[in-house]
Amino acid sequence: MKYKSQYLNDLFEKTKKTYEGEKEFLNAVEEFFDSLDFLLPKHPEIENNGILERLIVPERVLSFRVSWVDDQGKVQVNHGYRVQFNSAIGPYKGGLRFHPSVNLSILKFLGFEQIFKNSLTGLPMGGGKGGSDFDPKGKSDGEVMRFCQAFMDCLYPFIGPDTDVPAGDLGVGGREIGYLYGEYKKLTHRADGALTGKGLSFGGSLIRPEATGYGLVYFVEEMLKSYFPGKTLQGSKVAISGKGNVATYAMEKATKLGATVVSLSDTSGYIYCEKGINVPSLLPFILAKKGSLKDYANEHSEVLFKEDNRAMWRDAKCDIALPCATQNEIGLEEIKALKEHGCFLLAEGANMPTELAAIRYCNENGILFAPGKASNAGGVSVSGLEMSQNALHLSWSKEEVDQKLHDIMVNIFQSCRKTAEEYGQPNNLALGANLAGFWKVYQAMLAQGVI
Repeated sequence: MKYKSQYLNDLFEKTKKTYEGEKEFLNAVEEFFDSLDFLLPKHPEIENNGILERLIVPERVLSFRVSWVDDQGKVQVNHGYRVQFNSAIGPYKGGLRFHPSVNLSILKFLGFEQIFKNSLTGLPMGGGKGGSDFDPKGKSDGEVMRFCQAFMDCLYPFIGPDTDVPAGDLGVGGREIGYLYGEYKKLTHRADGALTGKGLSFGGSLIRPEATGYGLVYFVEEMLKSYFPGKTLQGSKVAISGKGNVATYAMEKATKLGATVVSLSDTSGYIYCEKGINVPSLLPFILAKKGSLKDYANEHSEVLFKEDNRAMWRDAKCDIALPCATQNEIGLEEIKALKEHGCFLLAEGANMPTELAAIRYCNENGILFAPGKASNAGGVSVSGLEMSQNALHLSWSKEEVDQKLHDIMVNIFQSCRKTAEEYGQPNNLALGANLAGFWKVYQAMLAQGVI
């Protein structure tokens, strides 16, 4: 018996058999079911109405061929997907990921998480995710444009501001969104808010690139205030993984608030400096895209460089860990090492970068853990604000958007904390996030009948 609820045990076994081989998706379901075990005894109507059975099956999965022509005139073919997971509280909302690792299991895991993340923001957005195994790296602008146009040729009938609103994700930045949106307008003859992450000149929102990193730090601030009175980011040592927008802007914001950032990583490896990385020199290097962290380390002898990214979490001496790179980068060995080196708080900036065994270790060994569906919700929050600006034909200032983002992250934290306390688990923010995010979706599904 894995769960106290026989119903959950039976449903999880059935789910494992049905989706055998989809390990990322099954990990997300298993982590969610850990929390539902606290809720089900009080709410038998969840089982009676088949809420969970419906919730773990996407409402629609689109799979399509993307054919495009490279610079040598050769036809290339990639797989394209859009998982429209749940629209109970609003149009599907979630990013597009272009990366060789993309498959249906990863997109289902991301889309499933997105349901609860979007619910936590308080904005009317359902959950979805999509992408392709296309790799933008090493491609010319012309090749990226032709791929994006071919991808949108397949996707456009199924999206729109009141239906499904994709955004960027790994491998999909401002350039890709611009090409996708241009093709969408050409095909539909509409200039509406069907995508977010757009450029400022055609309906985008200020601080969207910074939003997930800033929001992560705002969430950590609230964790410190509530659980560690007297502790602040001022003087804290922070280990960060990744070098994308989330990691970069989390590093920037944490440094402005007085933290000492000791690590960062990319595909070449990681840099580490126990006394603190010189962020004023590193930030412009990253933003100018001058090279890899290995290149940076070659020019700055004060930082240690190693190629094994996972070793960073075993070596880093920090108070706060912010994994912002990819899924499953922190396992049981890494979390034990972090604990040994003095880490007392871990907040996810990426989507499920912490393995389930490591999450359970945090809860049992005094490391305060924040799940990505709560702590990295800043990006989709500002995407939701972009949708509002598009619908109202308005553009808010940077200060207005930042304040709204801050307020949303504070509200998400308070919702997670209060829900965790309600179920007698005051330090279990993963439980609080799952149940608070689920409750709104559950009520909407119940009210709308069997559809």
